[in-house]
Amino acid sequence: MKKLFLVSLVVILVISMTLLSGCQSKPADTGTPQPPKDERIFITIGTGTTGGTYYPVGGAIAKIWTDNIPNVRASVQSTGGTIQNIQLMADKQTEVGFADTKYVLAYKGKGNWEGKPQTFLRGLVPLYPEPTNVVVAKDSGITSLEGLRGKRVSIGAVGSGTESTSRELFKVLGMDADKDIKAFMLGTGDTAKAFQDKQIDAAILVGSLGMSAVVELTSLNLVNFLDVPDDVFKKIFAVNDTWVQFTIPANYYQNQPNAVNTYSSFNILVVRDDLPEALAYEMVKAMFDKKADLLAVRQTMENMTLENVQKIAIPIHPGAVKYYKEKGATLPPGH
Repeated sequence: MKKLFLVSLVVILVISMTLLSGCQSKPADTGTPQPPKDERIFITIGTGTTGGTYYPVGGAIAKIWTDNIPNVRASVQSTGGTIQNIQLMADKQTEVGFADTKYVLAYKGKGNWEGKPQTFLRGLVPLYPEPTNVVVAKDSGITSLEGLRGKRVSIGAVGSGTESTSRELFKVLGMDADKDIKAFMLGTGDTAKAFQDKQIDAAILVGSLGMSAVVELTSLNLVNFLDVPDDVFKKIFAVNDTWVQFTIPANYYQNQPNAVNTYSSFNILVVRDDLPEALAYEMVKAMFDKKADLLAVRQTMENMTLENVQKIAIPIHPGAVKYYKEKGATLPPGH
């Protein structure tokens, strides 16, 4: 009888403890999924070649995320640029990528992605305008875009946004980049070296104002800039209407006495649609909170503003939308 009583008492205690544990208060459900507290979150950012702007700015962003978001370990990967960044994201090898205007074509399934829309892409943060720099060696004798025919021209690293932009430009000029010029597939740093070694006559360099390769070439007084005339820009715009005309102010670079008329796109950070909403929110918040750290790397990051959120031309990630709404930003139509 005593034994039966003890067994019954144990059963009652177990049941009581179970009921009590179920009644313990739980954290309020915010409606936003939260990552496990102790789970390491690895984020890889697809950037560009080491001589451009994407790579150093990407490094600064990775540090901001690692230092300010619990459990996040962010790193950068040097790539050919936009096209490779989008492919890496499609293959789920990276979570974030720098992207020029080609991201719009990718999302819509046009251009390099004809019939294969990359609908997983989501906008995260607006970055800065990225002008197209057409530069020629001082002693090349080239004074116009037509003068590039038959010349040795660096058109960007294989698979880069610069390569795609270069081919697009030559096409509207009535040239085939594989036949009508001697194309060199070089990244920005290698392009600067090729000018110094007199291996090329010209180059198309797509990057932010103050990109290191252009700074190097102009400080050494090795190149002149070519203008992109209005009639040529109209043809470019007809192919991709996200381009805008752009003027590089006179004397922005050393040995550049005249303003340069060209065209540019507005770069953004893109992410995949499966990025957790709470994480995306914290990533955007950390970038704006630590904007001074980005400005210390490239002054052009002053263009990362709430006003420029409107320039994102694809759906914005819900986590980013939440942050922008909290800050009172005007969002693009559809948000």
